[in-house]
Parts: sequence; C-alpha cells; structure tokens
Amino acid sequence: MPPIKKRGPIRNIAEQFSKEKKQCRFCSTNTQWIDYKDTAFLRTLVSMRAKVFPRQRTGTCAKHQRMVAEAVKRARYMAIMPTTIDKNSRFPL
Repeated sequence: MPPIKKRGPIRNIAEQFSKEKKQCRFCSTNTQWIDYKDTAFLRTLVSMRAKVFPRQRTGTCAKHQRMVAEAVKRARYMAIMPTTIDKNSRFPL
C-alpha cells in the first residue's frame, strides 16, 4: 500500500482564492460603440450554442456588455449571425 500523503496547513486562504479582476477590453481601448457588422469579432463573444458569454467570462464592464448584447441582437436581426445552431447551418462559428 502506498503511504498516505498528508496535506500541509493552508497559510493564506485569501491568496489562494483571489484572482485579479479582468480589465474590460473596450474600456482599455476607449471604444465608444461596438459595430454589429463585425461578425468575426462578435463571434469571439458568442458561444458555440449562439449564446452571448456573460460578463464574468469575457471581463467586460456592464456598459459595454449591454452594447455587446445589442450588437449581437442587431446582427441576428439582419441575418448576419445565426440565432440558433443546427447541423445544416450555413453560418460557421
């Protein structure tokens, strides 16, 4: 039987679970608005199931997350991006 490994004491719990907050990429580049026609960029903010990634995943601020959601909705309405994905979809993600 292999020897049982004992866990060492946890020294600083705050350091163990703390992560740096992601900086909003739109605030750092001073972006005023998000173009709905730039589908290559919008696809980076949308999952494989055509859902918009949440703020925690992308690291965007609330103001720019609303702009992203609006741009994705506009692109879907104009049929530039798909609203749903199926096997015969002609919109590759």
